Amino acid sequence: MKNRSHDLLYGSGLFGLFAVWVSSMRSLGTHEDRIWVSLILVSIAVLFLLQHWFNRIRYGNWMRTTLQTVLAGCLFLFDSGWTVFPIVFFVLSPQVMMDYPIKIGVVWLMVFTLITGAAEISAYGVDGLIDILPFIAGYVFFAFFGWTMMRAENERRRSEQLLADLKVAHDQLRRYTEQVEELTIAGERNRIAREMHDTLGHRLTIAAVQLEGAQRLINSNPQKVEQIIKTVHEQVKEGLTELRRTVAMMRAPVVDDLPLEQALKRLISQVGEATGLDIHLEMDDPEPALPSTHRHTLFRAAQEGLTNIERHADATEAWIRLSHQDDNVSIRVEDNGVGIHSPKERDGLGLTGMRERAELLGGKFVIEQRNSGGTSLCLSLPLSRSNQP
Repeated sequence: MKNRSHDLLYGSGLFGLFAVWVSSMRSLGTHEDRIWVSLILVSIAVLFLLQHWFNRIRYGNWMRTTLQTVLAGCLFLFDSGWTVFPIVFFVLSPQVMMDYPIKIGVVWLMVFTLITGAAEISAYGVDGLIDILPFIAGYVFFAFFGWTMMRAENERRRSEQLLADLKVAHDQLRRYTEQVEELTIAGERNRIAREMHDTLGHRLTIAAVQLEGAQRLINSNPQKVEQIIKTVHEQVKEGLTELRRTVAMMRAPVVDDLPLEQALKRLISQVGEATGLDIHLEMDDPEPALPSTHRHTLFRAAQEGLTNIERHADATEAWIRLSHQDDNVSIRVEDNGVGIHSPKERDGLGLTGMRERAELLGGKFVIEQRNSGGTSLCLSLPLSRSNQP
């Protein structure tokens, strides 16, 4: 990446060298001195322009700074009393603070000061030491300016890098979210497919086999055919009932747009109408203010609980209890059915999904046997100011 601060500094430095050249051309006495001073200033300027080339080689900055310092020192040989030549060190002072660690940069400033002091003493003796004080102040001022620019450039680069890292992390999070969503959709599709296969598919298969048998017996045994058709009719009716049941479970209210109490009442009405299950709803008053993620997860827990009751519990009644405290909200789904027969029944896809939903929100999910018979399913989520709606 091209260093913007260096480019700005070197552009200003080239202008400074040009100003030194203009001033020196007016004051130098001979044509030969003008030529030599011009060559030296042009050489220093070329070294400025070759900064990127020197940066690519080992010890390139040291070579460039040393050459520029030697050339700047040679300017004092033409007229040690000519005070415009120290301006070259004004140009080099910010450069060394940007190209080197601060301690090495200070050493270079001391070298510039020694060269300037030697030139002044050779011209004016000990009294010349007083004259170098303004030059020292100038070197320090411009060095501090260069050091400040370098710090600002480093901070800018660091901010750009942090922004780039944040963008990468955001893209990764977006991809992970899309993957989780795809997996969730795939899991739901698999669950629906298994539901349809285990219920409607099974009964339709039986009906198809029995109708094939009836077709073979239609002439030889009409009474048997009548019995088979009656059985098929019962199977189809049961299949339709189970289809309505499955559709009722799939027809979830749009919980993100409804209060949780209203969404649960709609769910209970749909499931009760389709299955004949007597479902009771109990809620603390008033309903807690919940973020959409909590409402969605609590609703899905109730839906999954009723699905499992209908499929496995052989129950006649179910209870849904929603309760909350200052730092916790929970939903419990219970039934009066046959209960849990094996540990495998705790690890179905739907129940595993509920457990994962709860863990993502910092909560927990528990399913256990009721003391009075049946099953109890409980999902609890923490509440805090950070997840209030």
